[in-house]
Amino acid sequence: MPTQTLIPQTIITFPEIALRTRDGHKLRGYFGELFREQSPLLHNHLEADEQTEGSDTGASPVKYRYAYPLVQYKVLDRVPTLVGLGEGATLLARLFLQMRSVDIDGVTYPVLSKHIRHEQVALGVADDLIEYRFETLWMGLNQNNYRDYRRYTDTERQAQLKRVLTSQLLATFREFDLWLNPNERLFVRPSLVERTTQFKNQTMVAFAGGFLANVLIPDGMGLGKAVSRGFGSVLKNDRMSD
Repeated sequence: MPTQTLIPQTIITFPEIALRTRDGHKLRGYFGELFREQSPLLHNHLEADEQTEGSDTGASPVKYRYAYPLVQYKVLDRVPTLVGLGEGATLLARLFLQMRSVDIDGVTYPVLSKHIRHEQVALGVADDLIEYRFETLWMGLNQNNYRDYRRYTDTERQAQLKRVLTSQLLATFREFDLWLNPNERLFVRPSLVERTTQFKNQTMVAFAGGFLANVLIPDGMGLGKAVSRGFGSVLKNDRMSD
């Protein structure tokens, strides 16, 4: 039996509100502030034992939580979507009834209807190869490996992206205490196209496309950088690949 586990997942959607994909970080800002006192999982701030960043003005430093975000804010097919995993799934389910409006750029959208799905989902190694697509752009490169990427040939770039994606999958497994057996390995075949995106007022390289892999990933889960803001959201393709 391949290494697998079940984790709780909550997905909340607001089908009557239409937003742009890039508004994911605004959802994060709104709900993170609205429920600021509830849990640092909602905004990735105020975790006592994590690294801190201070300003040059002498203001109190803001503390950040650098673990994998268990609450993620996305706009998928123009629908505002909140995804909670593990402890974040329980938290979102508890706060569901309190979500009565969404404020984006000073415009308040009343929540006339919202949908919730709370279930146990599989994560881990699959028996077969499964095809996934990135519903939102995947930001797979950090500052260090981006420098390598720029000087690589096309073949070397594809090999690098495969290594990075494989590493991210394994790191995500570890976040949920899932460890591969010594005789197991991941097969990952990316199919990616380079794009650019705006992130924190900077132009960043990101990737569209998807990948084939022997892994089970719940729909809506994010991979890569900035997943709390909606980047790297994964969905299974409708068909299986050979």
